[in-house]
Amino acid sequence: MDYGKTLNLPETEFPMRAGLPQREPDFLKFWEENDIYGKKQALHAGHKKFVLHDGPPYANGKIHMGHALNKILKDIIMKYKYARGFDTPYVPGWDTHGMPIEHAAIKELGLNRNELDPLTLRRKCHDFALQWVDIQREDFKRLGVLGDWENPYITLHHSFEAEQIRVFGTMANKGYIYKGKKTVYWCPHCETALAEAEIEYGEQKTPTIFVKMPLVKDNGQTPEAAKGKKAYMVIWTTTPWTMPANVAVALNPALEYAWVECEGEVLFMAKDLLAQVGAVCHKDLSNILGTTLGKDMEFAECVHPFPEYNNRRSLVVMADYVTTEAGTGCVHTAPGHGDVDFETGLKYKLPILCPVDSQGKLTEEAGERFKGMFVFDANIPVLKYLAELNCLLGKENIKHQYAHCWRCKNPIIFRATSQWFASIDGFRDEALKSIDDVQWIPSWGQQRIHNMVSDRHDWCISRQRVWGVPIPVFYCDNCGEHLINEATIDSVANWFEKEGSDAWWAHTAEELLPEGTVCPKCGGKHFHKESDIMDVWFDSGSSHMAVAAKRPELSWPVAMYLEGSDQHRGWFQSSLLTSVAVAGRAPYESVLTHGYVVDGDGRKMSKSVGNVIVPQDVIKQYGADIIRLWTASSDYKADIRISPKILKQLAEVYRKIRNTIRYILGNTNDFNYEADAVPFNEMLELDQWALMHLQLLKKEVTAAYESYDFHVLYHAIHNFCTVEMSSFYLDILKDRLYAYKADSKERRSAQTAMHEILMDLIVMLSPVLSFTMEEVWQFMKKPANAPESVQMLPWPEVKEEYINEELETKWDNFIEIRSEITKVLELARRNKQIGHSLDAKVELHAEGEALAILKSVEKDLATLLIVSQAVIVEGAAEGAEATGREDLKVTVAAAEGHKCERCWIYSDEVGQDAEHPTLCKRCAEAVKDCV
Repeated sequence: MDYGKTLNLPETEFPMRAGLPQREPDFLKFWEENDIYGKKQALHAGHKKFVLHDGPPYANGKIHMGHALNKILKDIIMKYKYARGFDTPYVPGWDTHGMPIEHAAIKELGLNRNELDPLTLRRKCHDFALQWVDIQREDFKRLGVLGDWENPYITLHHSFEAEQIRVFGTMANKGYIYKGKKTVYWCPHCETALAEAEIEYGEQKTPTIFVKMPLVKDNGQTPEAAKGKKAYMVIWTTTPWTMPANVAVALNPALEYAWVECEGEVLFMAKDLLAQVGAVCHKDLSNILGTTLGKDMEFAECVHPFPEYNNRRSLVVMADYVTTEAGTGCVHTAPGHGDVDFETGLKYKLPILCPVDSQGKLTEEAGERFKGMFVFDANIPVLKYLAELNCLLGKENIKHQYAHCWRCKNPIIFRATSQWFASIDGFRDEALKSIDDVQWIPSWGQQRIHNMVSDRHDWCISRQRVWGVPIPVFYCDNCGEHLINEATIDSVANWFEKEGSDAWWAHTAEELLPEGTVCPKCGGKHFHKESDIMDVWFDSGSSHMAVAAKRPELSWPVAMYLEGSDQHRGWFQSSLLTSVAVAGRAPYESVLTHGYVVDGDGRKMSKSVGNVIVPQDVIKQYGADIIRLWTASSDYKADIRISPKILKQLAEVYRKIRNTIRYILGNTNDFNYEADAVPFNEMLELDQWALMHLQLLKKEVTAAYESYDFHVLYHAIHNFCTVEMSSFYLDILKDRLYAYKADSKERRSAQTAMHEILMDLIVMLSPVLSFTMEEVWQFMKKPANAPESVQMLPWPEVKEEYINEELETKWDNFIEIRSEITKVLELARRNKQIGHSLDAKVELHAEGEALAILKSVEKDLATLLIVSQAVIVEGAAEGAEATGREDLKVTVAAAEGHKCERCWIYSDEVGQDAEHPTLCKRCAEAVKDCV
């Protein structure tokens, strides 16, 4: 008789090999064709909402690992919250306006924006953006992210643009919007103003110069020894090209300045910097003729060194920002090219010179010598001209962090122009209070955004482009007065509802304005439109109003914003500012921030370095569930590493989890929970231990989900599957599952425990391994009323009555001792003393604590150690193998008796049954039931 066929061997069609790249699309199709998202929403209609408002990615290229991380984190949270009973509508969004899209469209389509009329260029950008929305949408869906993909919010939608206009109008009517000439970040390559959030810093090599400014009014401070000699204030600048715009020299009122004789001239600079300047300029600055405090030189005057400026005066002014960290203590001041310079210029009523055009070229105002030069190209010519004029004391090249445009990656400049601003000063206190009312995850995010908002006075919201939502302001043709009020905003918003923002370019001012509109200042009836568009951050920053507050399935304020750490100065902040300005509070109750994706060595991904990993390639090789597992395994609060090695390790972790589940599926194939389940109090103690540990796991995993510490649940579930289950519990169960009668209480007890473990595991893992758990659910035996998707299952409750500290302590102690015994058995196997562990009989020489622990499980000891016989011997023994414990030694010998052909356990009972002489008593009885 083939006794192998009488064993209860595992049976399941659940594949051992995952084949995720091939199988996952089937589950995407299943979710879509069966409208699982819609059915989930209907099932929880009326429940408390948890709205996570999607930060819109730019629709201008393929998604990268940062996108994948972001969307999967959101999906994990939403699937968990749904299982906890929340109504979790998820509306994905896209940012489709502004320079990122226009820049990409022009580059990819080979357009010349200066040759196209606005509507044509806008049409090209519109089609380009929607093309990428479709591409990105499919990529996001492929990651297993569930949401209302057929009805996303897109910032170019008419209804969105109309609401954005209303947000702008509300802020304008509250007095928060104004136009003024200010020094702003300006990208000469993109030809537009930039907000602070659009700036990133990179290293730049710059010529720095020490310039002698002839002193013509000294406030009577020149020392006696210096009189009759030419005197110069020595200024220092890292931007020689801004010299044509110099109108002042700033000193610190509290610093001590020295008058120094050098080569027949008198130089004026901070005393504490003399040695440093002398070293750089190769000058002897040791002959100090006298000193003066900075404050005593206020309103003194220098003359600009360029003679063609007709002795234009540079006023000496006071500024606390002047330090002795670098330079000369005498700061070159050009209000048209610096933010602090501009503030100083306003304070002292200085002329705001900005001899640079929108393309970054010096204008006629800079003089014929420099006219037409690109600003950075003018550095050397300025330096040489100063040397010709004997006004260059010295120079050096330095490398320093310099502001660059976030889009084109080129260096930017400061440029004084007329722009539209939102005055943060008008509602900063409310904004700061609102920050304190939000939960920031991690907590350091609160201080970060608080500092940014507290230091911010204005938000430059105008851009000199055409692809975007226009600033809805009209100008009187007669007197130039600008016009914006509730009536004009309503009219423009209504036009946009019908035609979108194209209406601004397609219609005249008179058509867009309410009938009979006149200028409130002069009564004029003819108007023209503002040509600037809004900063793209105003677009996405209005989305909470245009989407969350408008769509009936959503709610405002939302439960959560979740984006990368760069969004404290970006979307988190722009949303906060518009929300506080319009509604008096933050638009979100919590904000979760994640780091950047970097390579395995912590380096930024770069095509030139060759370390770029893209989600599409990972999906082809491993499947989306491995990206999802990577997301959950990472502590996203810091930068997140990814590499081929990391992915390979994760694939191995996934394999172990899958094998644990497959083992349980195979061994519960003949189990019907409703008919066969054994009550907890009647289960074998080992099975009770397993279910108790399941409850402890549920507690840990639930806490990790609640605190958004997904890497904690990843490690907890991984350890549970590989250590507590596969290496201990499930390994011990094999004999009971395979060899006992199929319907024996012992076997049904184990199956009951495994069934409960599997049911809870798939729900806990479903937010992370969404594809695999859906696959498991399709293979499981389910009750008739089971939902069609694993994603509809409720979160498993912790059964506190299963938790028994005494039982936990007992088995934890035994597991520790078992690991010591297993090491000795493994050594015996390596020494070929035994083959399989069932070939062994172990004598356990124990005393003290070890003896007590072993005695507590004595009757099941051989089964628990997976040996044929186990004997406890009280006291130590000579010649026994030592363990890591002083109170335990082990002797391994060949098992006694004969080997049962069916279960492989050696026993004296083998041969006692005449009908089945090669079987032990237990197996003989089990076989008789099978025949």
